[in-house]
Amino acid sequence: MAVYAFTFPGQGSQSVGMGQELAEAFPAARAVFQEVDDALGEHLSKTIFEGPIETLTSTENAQPALMAVSMAVLRVLEQDGGLDLAGRVSLLAGHSLGEYAALAAGRAFDVAQAARLLRLRGQAMQRAVPAGEGGMAALIGVTLAQAEEVCTRASESGSTEIANDNGGGQIVISGKMAGIDAAIAIAKEMGIKRAVKLPVSAPFHSSLMKPAEDAMAEALAKADIAAPVVPVIANVSAERETDADTIRNNLVQQVTGRVRWRESVATMTGLGVDTFVEIGAGKVLSGLVRRIDPEVSTLSIGTPADIETFLKSL
Repeated sequence: MAVYAFTFPGQGSQSVGMGQELAEAFPAARAVFQEVDDALGEHLSKTIFEGPIETLTSTENAQPALMAVSMAVLRVLEQDGGLDLAGRVSLLAGHSLGEYAALAAGRAFDVAQAARLLRLRGQAMQRAVPAGEGGMAALIGVTLAQAEEVCTRASESGSTEIANDNGGGQIVISGKMAGIDAAIAIAKEMGIKRAVKLPVSAPFHSSLMKPAEDAMAEALAKADIAAPVVPVIANVSAERETDADTIRNNLVQQVTGRVRWRESVATMTGLGVDTFVEIGAGKVLSGLVRRIDPEVSTLSIGTPADIETFLKSL
C-alpha cells in the first residue's frame, strides 16, 4: 500500500480559472471559496475564476487564493470521496505559503484564519521593501555550495541570500536588486547552466523581509493554533512538526528563512513516503519532487477528473 505525503503549492502556481470546475461540480468546494470570501470581506473567488491575472498574481491575493484552491480540493476528497486524512496520509508539507494550506489541511487552524493570515502576510511582504529595490533569481544546474558562493560574492554589490533550496539543481536567490544583477553575472562567469531573474515584486525569504516577519510575529501570537492531526514538515526546519508553539515560531521565521524543500522531501522519503500528492493548482511541486527523487511516485490533484482518478486508486 502506498505511503502518502500531501504537498501544497506556493506562489507561482496560480492561474485564472483554477478551482472553478471544482466549485461548479461540488458544494463542498463552493463552501471553501465562500469561507475565504467571507473571511476577507471581498469576492476573491471572482478574481480566482475570472482574473485578471495581474490582480490574481498580486502577492496579497495569490497567497490566500492558492490556499483556497488547495483546501477546496481537500474538502472534496474528504466530504465527497470519504478520504480519512489522518488515517491515510502520513505527512503534510507546503512550499512557502503552501505551509499554511498544509496546516489548514491538518486542522492546525481553520480556512478563515489561514485566509486572513495569508492576506496579511502578502501585504506585509509587499510593504517590506520599496518596489524595484529587491528581487529574486533562479539558478539552474547549480549545487548548494555554488549558490552560496554566488551569494557571498554578489553581496558585495547588495545583500543576496538563498531563498529556496528547491532541489534537482534549482536554487532561488533573493536580495537587493543590485546584488541579484551581480549574482546573475557571477553565475554566468562560474559556468552555471542558467541564471534568470524572476517576475516577482519583492525579495521573499530574505533578511530584507524583517518588517514582514515582525508583522507576522504579532499576528501569529494572537492566532489560535492547534496540533495538526497529521504531522507537517516545516520549511525552516525540514523536520516533522506537531507542537503548536513550534509551528507558530516556524511560521514567523519562515518569512525571512530559507525554504528547505530539497531537505523536506528527503525527510519525507526517509520517513517512508513513496507517493507525493500535490493538492491544488498546478504541478510545480510534483516536478521538483521527481527531480529530487526519481524513485518516488507523484500525482497532482486540481480538477474533478483528478479527484476521481485518485479516489479509484485508493
